[in-house]
Amino acid sequence: MTILVVTGTGTEIGKTIVTAAVAAAYRDLRVAVLKPAQTGLAPGEPGDAAEVARLAGPHVTAIELARFPEPLAPGTAARRAGLAPVRPYEIAEAAQKLGTEHDLVLVEGAGGLLVRFDEEGATLADAARLMEAPVLVVAPAGLGTLNATALTTEALRTRGLSCPGVVVGSMPADPDLASRCNIDDLPVSAGAPLLGVVPAGAGSLEPADFRARARSWLAPGLGGDRPAG
Repeated sequence: MTILVVTGTGTEIGKTIVTAAVAAAYRDLRVAVLKPAQTGLAPGEPGDAAEVARLAGPHVTAIELARFPEPLAPGTAARRAGLAPVRPYEIAEAAQKLGTEHDLVLVEGAGGLLVRFDEEGATLADAARLMEAPVLVVAPAGLGTLNATALTTEALRTRGLSCPGVVVGSMPADPDLASRCNIDDLPVSAGAPLLGVVPAGAGSLEPADFRARARSWLAPGLGGDRPAG
């Protein structure tokens, strides 16, 4: 059993689509995707974990630990809703339980690595430490991504967490100069290889097309066949 945590340098940069691509690439395995805290959705609305399962295929089990209606950091959203927050040990316990019946467990965070999950300041990094799991970083393509990626991977290293690499979550079809240069510069800033480039709009593909193309976006380290950068 393997646990892989998926975080990002910020929000709305493609974490869910990257998680779905990894799940689709490992279509020969039993995969679980765990979303510890889903924010910004009402009960009954499909969340990120459900979207991963929709795109990646029927071999994926989707689990959500908690849902908070306002689109805020999990700790803030929980407090404002008057609900119990999600604690790092709960994330670790859920992932390890899923691991008893699945070959790969993907844990998708909310926002960036150090977004607070509770009033004590616990983060996804704390859960990753409990799980002793590597943390994949999803980054945007454009201007500003080098600094944000360097800060995220530095935070991982200072906490003794491993980062197998970085994936660009949404690469424009017609990238500007900064985006083109960043493909070469991201591995240097991250101190970790570039393990994938997911095209913008990938999430709008039909699921069958998404599954057929997912491996071409990812390096072998994530189940794909794209050369690592």
